[in-house]
Amino acid sequence: MTTRRNPKLDRGQVVGTALDLLNEAGLDGLTLRAIAARLDVKAPALYWHFKDKQALLDEMATEMMRRMTGRAEAGRAGAGHSEGGWRETYLTTMRALRAELLRYRDGAKVYSGARFTDTSYAAGLDASLRALVEAGFTPANAARAWQTAYSYTIGYVIEEQAMGPNPFDGEEGYDVDSRAERLAAHPLAAESGRVMFQGFDEGFEQGLAAVLAGVEATLLR
Repeated sequence: MTTRRNPKLDRGQVVGTALDLLNEAGLDGLTLRAIAARLDVKAPALYWHFKDKQALLDEMATEMMRRMTGRAEAGRAGAGHSEGGWRETYLTTMRALRAELLRYRDGAKVYSGARFTDTSYAAGLDASLRALVEAGFTPANAARAWQTAYSYTIGYVIEEQAMGPNPFDGEEGYDVDSRAERLAAHPLAAESGRVMFQGFDEGFEQGLAAVLAGVEATLLR
């Protein structure tokens, strides 16, 4: 039986619905069948737009990037021109990436490893790398410095969303008191949970500062 394309259904609709459903059900509950039901179509209708779930996740991640880029451009327009240099670019971009990923339940998992479906990210990336090169990084070291902070940010948010409070369903985060009791015989390990699984805003900033200092010390020559 041949499935006909629904002329009223486009990729943008599917992706918007998928992002909404992601916040309700999380990545595990995000299925093509569930998306189709929300759109009031049969699941095969989605295959006209996405060959499989990974293709949909790639488009979702790309849409996250587009939205983040749009917010960043609006913020720069409102704040006027800034001459903060490469360090400000480095820190501001990673903070914006974390904030965007936190807008979505399991947002960092969706984003991690995605292959962007268009080049909307390229102009911003090129400008950011150029700021590093003009500050003295070689092109290769600029790319490595950028990848290091990028990977840190995505990894941090994956852990934050897995272990911290869940704003989408009200679940509390990891019970660090119970953890400390279980690890009472190992006091440093026991107390480390209060650092690793609480105060995520402060933790991110401390880690990002360490990354910045590290790439400056090792990659800027």
